[in-house]
Amino acid sequence: MSSNKEYRIATIEDFIGRELGVSEWTVVDQARIDAFAQCTGDTQWIHVDVERAKRESPFGGTIAHGYLTLSLLAPLAMEIGVIPEDASAGLNYGLDKVRFMTPVAAGARVRNRVTLLSVQRKDGGRVIVKTMNELQIEGEDKPALVAETLAMLVG
Repeated sequence: MSSNKEYRIATIEDFIGRELGVSEWTVVDQARIDAFAQCTGDTQWIHVDVERAKRESPFGGTIAHGYLTLSLLAPLAMEIGVIPEDASAGLNYGLDKVRFMTPVAAGARVRNRVTLLSVQRKDGGRVIVKTMNELQIEGEDKPALVAETLAMLVG
């Protein structure tokens, strides 16, 4: 998507309803889960205690925090090229809907599939875009999460 020269702020409405792209796979390993736990203070055993999770978790091991998986949407969307090349900035603006569907096991690979849902032009060359993000888990039928995200593009 990032190489699509037609995808610009001036033409962004033409892409409403279209898939903007699919990111590369990224690994959600235990080191990433542990770093997120340390950073946020969410050290629940199901995320960080590998041995206990193997014994007691209904998932057979540790799983990523839901908010860790949610935090991956922005960089994976940027990899796709959701921010047009002619935008001077793209900022997180909010979330309209998030559903966590399937836990992400430590070591799993995920990718983001993004579709442009709507565009709202604002004063000063700003544009609010709403995208549907589906964080897919390699080898799973159901996604880790689906989320409608909002970003403000600055022209």
